[in-house]
Amino acid sequence: MSATTESAPHPAPHPAPAEAPVEDAGRRLIPALLRVAEFRRYWTGQTISAVGDQVTGIVLPLVAVGTLHADAGWMGLLTAAGWLPSLLFALHAGTWADGRSDRRRVMIAADLARAVLLLTVPVAYLLDVLTLTQLFAVAFVMGSFSVLFDVCNAPLFVAVVPDGRYVEGNSLVNGSRAMSSAAGPGLGGALVQVLAAPLALVADALSFVASAFALGGIRPTEPPPEPRAPGRISAGLRFITTTPIMRAALLGTATLNLFTFMIAALFVLYATTELGLSAGLLGTVLSAGAVGGLLGAALTGRISRRIGLGRALVLGLIAYPAPLLLVPAAHGGTLPVVALLLAAVFLSGIGVMILDITIGSLFAAVIPDRLRSRVAGAYQAVNYGIRPLGSLLGGLLGSTLGLRPALWVAGIGALTSFLWLLPSPIPGLRSPADAEARKAP
Repeated sequence: MSATTESAPHPAPHPAPAEAPVEDAGRRLIPALLRVAEFRRYWTGQTISAVGDQVTGIVLPLVAVGTLHADAGWMGLLTAAGWLPSLLFALHAGTWADGRSDRRRVMIAADLARAVLLLTVPVAYLLDVLTLTQLFAVAFVMGSFSVLFDVCNAPLFVAVVPDGRYVEGNSLVNGSRAMSSAAGPGLGGALVQVLAAPLALVADALSFVASAFALGGIRPTEPPPEPRAPGRISAGLRFITTTPIMRAALLGTATLNLFTFMIAALFVLYATTELGLSAGLLGTVLSAGAVGGLLGAALTGRISRRIGLGRALVLGLIAYPAPLLLVPAAHGGTLPVVALLLAAVFLSGIGVMILDITIGSLFAAVIPDRLRSRVAGAYQAVNYGIRPLGSLLGGLLGSTLGLRPALWVAGIGALTSFLWLLPSPIPGLRSPADAEARKAP
């Protein structure tokens, strides 16, 4: 309140009461966690980076298919190149990160390095020297920096979320990723329509710079570095294998990733060659997943409270892959094909958001602080490391059986992933607090 208003002998009766409800209404529209400055800046960086990731997710395959004329085998290799670093480096990267107190700075360096790598693609295209070999190299080195970013991100997330509000924090982060997904593929497809596909990658490079800038604006209290001791490298993997919750979750998500990355390796080629979709229409179809993701992010908190965190996780492992069976079922004219693909991507988007939010909240509650990066690295080594195997298998089956039969095999296989969770303690977990009570000492 201003000094003038305070000194007025007879203040008007209406303005003051009218302002409070407006202010309160505005505050109610902003989620409580986004009023926490540290988390808000962290969330902003994650959101901006996610937009660029979605652009690259559609543009890089279109560069390979449209500019460099890659077939199913090459597409499988390209997808595998981006995920192979998880298999090779994640375990050691997690150990290295747990021994550092400046994980945020490592994440900033990883963002800037990925921006530079992406810019080499449009530069090479303009110089007429772009090759599939360069695309593979860029995908591999970017994947390596992504591993570093991810193992450092696990403890940083816990540091910026106050009072263990992990479901709320994961809902906001994953919800913003869903919003980014709504814009990203459509933006990527539109950029490819207007520009050459390699030039569209400049948008993603700028997003990594923006993410680095946002991370530079926070100063969270990071977990202290873990002192060097025998068995440090294997500690994360031992924790996963000896903790029933973690072991079942890894088996379920690894099975899911094996088969869904068979689909990912073939989807762009299948949609553009067999179904005849243009880059713009393909971007529109993929954007439907983001709309589903937004709905899933909004509903997950309610679902987990109604049926329990563990059962919601099981539901996510079913609801994510089941709609993907509509992808190989798509045939006929453009309208029915687009309708089936839109339904598949939209419903799958709901399922993946339920899965991501619940499993992220479960891990935040169960994993001890001193092991977070090592467990993240070990989990990523297996869970992400199996993705290139799925991509290679998808390329192989696509080349031998054909694209549609390979997609049927992948869709049915992905649907079996939830079976690993049924004999574990996960279906009986009601909340993150329930899971935290089972945390190992």
